[in-house]
Amino acid sequence: MTIGLDYIQHLAEKHEGVDVEFKETTGQLDRRIETLCGMINDKGKGCAVMMNTIKVIGCFLAVLALFSCTDEIDATNPPVSSTSISGTLPVLYIDTENHEPVVSKEIYLNASYRLDPMGTEGVEPLGSDTEPLPMQIRGRGHSSWKGPKKPYKIKLEKKTAIMGMPKSKHWALLKPTENTVAGLQLGKLMDMRWTPSFRPIEVVLNDDYIGLYFLTETIRIEENRVNIYEQEDQETNPDLIRGGWLVEVDNYRDECQITIPENNRWNLTLRYHSPENLSNAQLQWLAAEFKAINTAIYSSDKTSESWEEYIDVESMARFFILQELMDNPDGFHGSFYLHKDLTDNAKWVAGPVLDLVCYNREKTDYTFRMKVHYGITPHWIGEIIQYDSFCKAVESVWKEIYPERLSKIYSYIDETVLPLDEAWKNDCERWNEDPSQTAGLRAGRIKDALQRNIQWFDSHLPVSAFSSLQIPSEINPEAPSMVYNLQGICIGKYKNEVEAVSNLKKGIYIMNRRKIKIE
Repeated sequence: MTIGLDYIQHLAEKHEGVDVEFKETTGQLDRRIETLCGMINDKGKGCAVMMNTIKVIGCFLAVLALFSCTDEIDATNPPVSSTSISGTLPVLYIDTENHEPVVSKEIYLNASYRLDPMGTEGVEPLGSDTEPLPMQIRGRGHSSWKGPKKPYKIKLEKKTAIMGMPKSKHWALLKPTENTVAGLQLGKLMDMRWTPSFRPIEVVLNDDYIGLYFLTETIRIEENRVNIYEQEDQETNPDLIRGGWLVEVDNYRDECQITIPENNRWNLTLRYHSPENLSNAQLQWLAAEFKAINTAIYSSDKTSESWEEYIDVESMARFFILQELMDNPDGFHGSFYLHKDLTDNAKWVAGPVLDLVCYNREKTDYTFRMKVHYGITPHWIGEIIQYDSFCKAVESVWKEIYPERLSKIYSYIDETVLPLDEAWKNDCERWNEDPSQTAGLRAGRIKDALQRNIQWFDSHLPVSAFSSLQIPSEINPEAPSMVYNLQGICIGKYKNEVEAVSNLKKGIYIMNRRKIKIE
């Protein structure tokens, strides 16, 4: 059999768990694979092989991963552990039918459950040891599914309120991180349209303690969640197709997706969550809609307001701020949800948020411009940040939430994370993770990161190069001045504005949150 680039790319498209993605951002991976294919097919030139040996080895490992990283193969049950519950949190007991292992992200297993409050105030028991309640369970996630500890999606037989969260059938069991605690609470503090709630619990699956989890509301169109019109599958009525959408800008190949060119470097892949089974009319409408949005956003006229006809600017500003405060490189790269109601003049609303990380570093630029250890495609934001309407919306939201509202995040983190100390110790023991990662360390780490990021962002609110100019006729002699160029890079720090103006060359700058022109 001859192995070629097309064949390997075909394998990649069928194996979503592979860490190395075939992205349009650069041609490096394709070139490395072509070199590898030449070696395998005995067509590679000796000199080229010698020059690319290191690259080829890395690529060969990626190709091996293509054959070994399917969900079904990776997702085997780990050995049963002797670690037991901490006794400090409610416990969710789940038993699959015949204790069948949960090895698929696609196929639900029939199961039963009961919730033991373990004396937690305000938590009602659900089911019992003798009369458990019916449910179904499957795996979820992309890279997180490949780890030894798995995240899960659960579906209850009946809509049920759990631990104070509103009734629903649909929930997720997420691996616990301080990033989730901070990110979801920021969404609530910032008044995003809807942000999932979660509750810490311990889980026993098929008589095996599998550790600490966050029982979390899933993102879906539902009265108590994304509360918009829910469009029917296979809809053909054009009046009904234009609203009732929940989609996700995705960075993994999956089912239920469309892909359109975004720019000359990468594509925009859109996963449609609701509706899920589309008619041709729905597919055509969705593709045409996002091509139009993309054209409007990428307009060469950055004073144009055409993109605002499609996108709710304020929601995008709130979404952007949250990603900056978390320093989340994936914010505009993947798990980037958008939804649109079926109402007059409805627009696409950014959010909700769910899968959040914090890169925990010193910020020197907006997150989408900073380098990370993997390739990211920051969809849209590099263009949107150039529009004055967006920058003004960011400033308006910032004045609303900073400093008073954002200051509440620190106490919330302590109140939520610190009581998890014993459960986290047991979780670390169960999964052979670093026991030094205590709840106190985790809380302190995310609080320090947020404080740094908030301070940085407060001094670097975006300003459009196309906003109205201000000639500094009235200068405040007492105000310390940080001066930035139009790319947002600090070019000087001065004792006051007089010193700044006297030292700046002719040009346009950003000083004390306003754009000025020195003549």
